[in-house]
Amino acid sequence: MSDLPAAVLFDMDGLLVDTEPLWTIAENEAAARLGGRFTPEMKLAMIGHGIDTAVPIMVSMLGRPVSDEPATTEFLLRRSAELFREPGAVVAQPGALELLGAVTAAGVSTALVSSSYRALVDAVVAVLGAHHFTVTVAGDEVARRKPFPDPYLAAIRLLGADPAACVVLEDSLTGAAAGIAAGCVTVLVPSMPIAAADLPGQVAARVDSLHAVDLATLAGLAHRPDPARADSG
Repeated sequence: MSDLPAAVLFDMDGLLVDTEPLWTIAENEAAARLGGRFTPEMKLAMIGHGIDTAVPIMVSMLGRPVSDEPATTEFLLRRSAELFREPGAVVAQPGALELLGAVTAAGVSTALVSSSYRALVDAVVAVLGAHHFTVTVAGDEVARRKPFPDPYLAAIRLLGADPAACVVLEDSLTGAAAGIAAGCVTVLVPSMPIAAADLPGQVAARVDSLHAVDLATLAGLAHRPDPARADSG
């Protein structure tokens, strides 16, 4: 299929794997250590953020001082890594392995682009299969994490691709904002309810599951580079 994207860039948590229950366990324990209760409102505010921006949100919503942030960050990293390494703990989202297999078989470049740290990314890649990813970018390998475009721009540079010819698949508004800011065609596959009014106008599509994304869908979304622009560079 000649009109496929130059690359497909996948978010990790919530999009390819259902790690949110594991994060939620660690977050509940972290909130309890701070003398509070982890609420759905906190979860919604934190989802899609890297740990460096998620922890300040949690600490603030719990009414705790900024001085609690370093110890909370250290606890969440350590506890989540323990949970991720438990056999069978990391579970692929519906349609994830099928889509990865189809894209890989079609010869399309792929990237796993996560706000999670490298130790957690590697644990997930081991479950999904490293052969599915041309490159991977972790949250502790870029200066600014999502919603900034830096993680996606880093992956695109590694792939040598044109952002406009790439499709980003994301499950959160934070991640979608990063994909859009990077200049990619961005598809939202929400892992939590998102009101229609909150959807960025630049989102190319919103689908309920990765089962709704196949090669034909990606071909229909792909933006190929403008030959005139490429020749002028």
